[in-house]
Amino acid sequence: MGASLACVLKKATVVVATVAAVAVLTVNFGSSQVKAAPGDAGQVADAPTLSLASLGVDKDIPLYGLQASQTITVPVPKGLTPGALSADVELPPYVRGGTLFVTQEGRTLSRIELLVAENTPLSIPLTGARVVDNSVTFTVRSRLLPEEGDCLYDPTVPLALTDAAIDYTGKEAAPTLVADFLPPVLQKMTIFTPQQPSVAESDAAVRAATAVVSRYGTQNTEVDIAPLADGETAPPSDPLERNVVIREGADAAVSLQDGARGVPALRIAGSADELGDQVRLLGSDLSKLALSSKVVTGHIDSTSDPSPDRVTLRELGQSEVKSTAFKPQAVVDVDQTRVGRPVRDVRVHLLGSYTPLPSTVGGALVVSAGGETIDQWAADSSGRIDRTVSIPQSELQRDTKLSVAVDIAGNIGRCGEFQPVTLTIDDTTAIESSSADPPDPAGFQSLPQALMPTVQVGVEPESFDDTARAVSIMKGLQRLSASRIDTEVVPLADAIDSESPAVLISADGWDNDKVVPPVRSSTDGTVQVQRIGGGSPATLSLDPAKPFASLQAGRIGSRSVLFATSENAPDQLDSLLDWLGGDVRRWAALNGTAAISLPGSDPVTIDAQAAAPPQPAHEGGVNPVWWIAACVGVVIGASLAALAVHRRRRT
Repeated sequence: MGASLACVLKKATVVVATVAAVAVLTVNFGSSQVKAAPGDAGQVADAPTLSLASLGVDKDIPLYGLQASQTITVPVPKGLTPGALSADVELPPYVRGGTLFVTQEGRTLSRIELLVAENTPLSIPLTGARVVDNSVTFTVRSRLLPEEGDCLYDPTVPLALTDAAIDYTGKEAAPTLVADFLPPVLQKMTIFTPQQPSVAESDAAVRAATAVVSRYGTQNTEVDIAPLADGETAPPSDPLERNVVIREGADAAVSLQDGARGVPALRIAGSADELGDQVRLLGSDLSKLALSSKVVTGHIDSTSDPSPDRVTLRELGQSEVKSTAFKPQAVVDVDQTRVGRPVRDVRVHLLGSYTPLPSTVGGALVVSAGGETIDQWAADSSGRIDRTVSIPQSELQRDTKLSVAVDIAGNIGRCGEFQPVTLTIDDTTAIESSSADPPDPAGFQSLPQALMPTVQVGVEPESFDDTARAVSIMKGLQRLSASRIDTEVVPLADAIDSESPAVLISADGWDNDKVVPPVRSSTDGTVQVQRIGGGSPATLSLDPAKPFASLQAGRIGSRSVLFATSENAPDQLDSLLDWLGGDVRRWAALNGTAAISLPGSDPVTIDAQAAAPPQPAHEGGVNPVWWIAACVGVVIGASLAALAVHRRRRT
């Protein structure tokens, strides 16, 4: 399984159509949106400066010790060249200066002298850096000079390059081949569908959105959807952006549309049976063979099997983890979305190494999860790590950060005599687990792994609004997942009757009793909370009535279901989804079983299971369902109070 966890190709064909080549366009772009002036076809403003964070790389570069180094890899769009690395420089205390070097393959690209100043803006030239496979790799090295006299230099405080960015030069080359349509750096994609999309068109739109989000990962590419009237064509896209048009039709093809200026849109067309295969090309390695302006794909199977019970980091697409510091810490992701299913009974066989410590320094290796220490042992002269640790179920989350640290104590010498320790966790480290059914933890922390390998998305047919909601939900879930989520959009009624994991979207209320969300409301202000283990629901009446929108993670029989619904308040559901999509951290921060949104206040989350006492109520005790209802009432009451005290306009 590769790092991208690309689609499995069981049977795939590519037909390259003979068409007139699209005219070669070159564009030059800036960090802000700047349209081409009339007469300047194919060109816009100056080349951009992009933060490392927007390139999917940590924006801060710490360099520990009097001599240190760190290697950085960033993507480079075609036609551009990395001109400089810019950052704010913060020198450690009691340092009188130093030198920064940037090297590549043994060659020195630049050398900068450092002066004593805080938050000094710095531009380090990258002239002559070699670009390979649309990316550039270089090493930043530092050499510091401590103040003379009494040594007060603290080696645990790094030289910090903060808010780092790459200044590009040149002009981006517009794609002339389908293979080049998606650039190494993409800030935004807009997907255009008909105003009343068919189920196949809605399905293709959701597949395109998840493919792009999965491909660009931590670049956090924005994905929007927009309607397109019959006979209308999508406009050329802005710099670092792309437009995709999805149409159901007789002629299956993926092709670049002609454009007078800028980057041409990509048109994906085909019959209801063919459209899915055409759009799968966006997320497939097969796209590298699309060396024409128009191609037709055969069948592509996008479903990946879950990983086995024992799998290495390398097989999960993770490389070795290395950290160099005076107390280094390496973090291993025990990510259930990489495994492809909910897991329990997790054991990690750690393999790696660390710099042996001198006799004057003692140390221990400490393993923690969720901030809790789960294992530790004394460091020895071998510098080898070969140990199996178990992660307590209470600390297991969707993506559990397993931290391995070298904790040192003792005489570290004067003026940097003791150099930083390098800690490495090999990619042969293995993760052992068993399937969890039902998922534990439950609720939002069980998503999206409980929806894998294929999730059905139920929408009202020919509803653009429901299609837009499906795109919003699935791109949010995809951002949580290290592997691609396979989707299938179907009519809502079919998804309700199915036995597959599902996302059920009903913006105008929920009136189906076959599958019931944990918390329901009605227009008269009555809140219903389903009883654990069946029976009549508990109810709570709110006065004044306040219909709310919600996103709820439920378990129906043996399948997991995510409900997106409101009580005749579709705008409120859209507001909830817009709020979640407004910050990439909000989907990851969801806990509990329900996110509830009322007008005029930020959404709140509740955990119906946590609200109930762990043991059944004894005679004379309080029914746990009423605890759940009370929790919902308190949440909604608090929201209404906040609305009355602090009414504000939602952006």
